[in-house]
Amino acid sequence: MTDPKPINIFHPVRIGNITFSRQPVILAPMEDVTDPPFRLLCRELGADWVYTEFISADGLIRDAGKSLQKLDIYPAERPVSIQVFGAHIDAMVEAAKVAASSQPDFVDINFGCPVRKVASKGAGSGIMNDVPKMVEMTRRIVKAVDLPVTVKTRLGYDQKTKNIADIAERLQDCGIAALAIHGRTRCQMYSGQADWSLIGEVKNNPRMHIPIMGNGDITSPESALKALQDYGVDGIMVGRAAIGNPWIFKQVSQFFDTGIIPPAPTMQERLAMCRRHIEMSVQWKGEWLALFEMRRHYSHYFKGIVNFKPYRMRLVTAPSLEELYAVLDEIASTDFTRVQPPPGEADSAS
Repeated sequence: MTDPKPINIFHPVRIGNITFSRQPVILAPMEDVTDPPFRLLCRELGADWVYTEFISADGLIRDAGKSLQKLDIYPAERPVSIQVFGAHIDAMVEAAKVAASSQPDFVDINFGCPVRKVASKGAGSGIMNDVPKMVEMTRRIVKAVDLPVTVKTRLGYDQKTKNIADIAERLQDCGIAALAIHGRTRCQMYSGQADWSLIGEVKNNPRMHIPIMGNGDITSPESALKALQDYGVDGIMVGRAAIGNPWIFKQVSQFFDTGIIPPAPTMQERLAMCRRHIEMSVQWKGEWLALFEMRRHYSHYFKGIVNFKPYRMRLVTAPSLEELYAVLDEIASTDFTRVQPPPGEADSAS
């Protein structure tokens, strides 16, 4: 048996003034997830490029506190994209200018969010029902800011309108620097399997010359490699699989660089990362909001630990930082191979 070797399917990718030595592995934008603390952890563990949470254009131009806070960037998390969404062209242009004033590396237009409260207003992927407006908004934003503008979108609005091939050409003609495509329609939300064949069709269109990134169902180093091999994309986005699991970027990057997947984190490493994430979140957004928004991460930080469910429930219901740390201390001193499940429950990984 021969030793694993680096996988030689890589090429440099240039976007604006930034050149990645190979196709970047990117933290996808996620509401209430990709805040500065989490982005920084992912960068430290191998993410090549990170996105902010999507930011309301209306909130930015009204100086809404929550929207403005999302413009915060740690120097160490660069390169970073600030992503904005909205339904009105003038508001989006002004919001893009505000975003650019925070000096991110890229300004990104969100044409991909499928959530009803966004899409029903003609923002996010809802604008895919009005392609001329989508194109005009992009053209105006590219003209208005001095930074590279990128777009993240979907295959189409529904199964009957998978028009991403045409949309991609038209957005490129507006002057965008790169395009990221989620392999589902708006109506699919996050259900079913992502269709990468249309992403590959866009990438392999001889008229396309900007970098094309793919998003959807990248959950492991193997799935990331398969996307590169099968579709030739210029970057891979990792979304939900990164929640509570910043190690996925280290695993993918090391697999790309060496052909070897590093081992899963130990319990000590999980606890240390979880504590650091909590501490950074409290520092950035305050104790109450940090405790609330960290809840989505706990199951993932301790995924696969047998008989962990009672501890997870205590983590997500801890009313104070002091009690949360007490639960983490108890977890640190527990031998989960000896823990008995509650009566009536079979042993299972939580």
